[in-house]
Amino acid sequence: MLGLTMRRLHLPALLTGCLLLAAGCAPEKDRDFTTARQRMLHDQLTGPGRGIKDARVLAAMRTVPRHEFVPEDVRFSAYDDRPLPIGHGQTISQPFIVAFMTEQLKPQPTDKVLEVGTGSGYQAAVLSGLVKAVFTIEIVEPLAKRAAAGLHRLGYTNVLVRAGDGYQGWPEHAPFDAIIVTCAPDRIPQPLVEQLKEGGRMIIPVGPEGGLQELYLLEKRGGELKQQAVLPVRFVPMTRGPGAQR
Repeated sequence: MLGLTMRRLHLPALLTGCLLLAAGCAPEKDRDFTTARQRMLHDQLTGPGRGIKDARVLAAMRTVPRHEFVPEDVRFSAYDDRPLPIGHGQTISQPFIVAFMTEQLKPQPTDKVLEVGTGSGYQAAVLSGLVKAVFTIEIVEPLAKRAAAGLHRLGYTNVLVRAGDGYQGWPEHAPFDAIIVTCAPDRIPQPLVEQLKEGGRMIIPVGPEGGLQELYLLEKRGGELKQQAVLPVRFVPMTRGPGAQR
């Protein structure tokens, strides 16, 4: 059994992770996505109250075409400061949440990362240019297939997608240098803790469906699991496979 210590970082704003939101107004013809991406960085990531500082993370957010990871009917909103629906009751998180969670992991070029909750594949694409390999699991099979096809089409060759129950992790490729979870279980899954390498970091939202959740940063150090509550959030719940024990 790992020891457990906790400390809390206080951030004032309640920021939204994965929520179901309706589309906004009609798209403008020939919208300049490059300009929109630059505006996203300035207004949402590095601006007042946000403060993303990691240069590599900012470069990834500047490079990855977020509009390629959302449905056509909401593409005009791809760089807005909000989550967007991607089908099957799931969403793509707002850009700040993606950047914040990525920065908290402190990704290194030699890292092997597990993602639970592939969604559209955007978070995996952001990580792709920052680490050696990304293993990502999505329980909704049509989303997993769509994400795998999109990532392949866009040239993210170091990302491997699997349809399955992310609560169990991916033991065949463990241990992982970092784990990122983009859906909220009601408790931290023990299989993920066991698959995290010594010295590794995990970022995960935890809490009840429809209620206030906390984004936790976990780190394995010297046989202890250190835990920080870093941000209040709302994510879609983690879905378990048929017959799974809670």
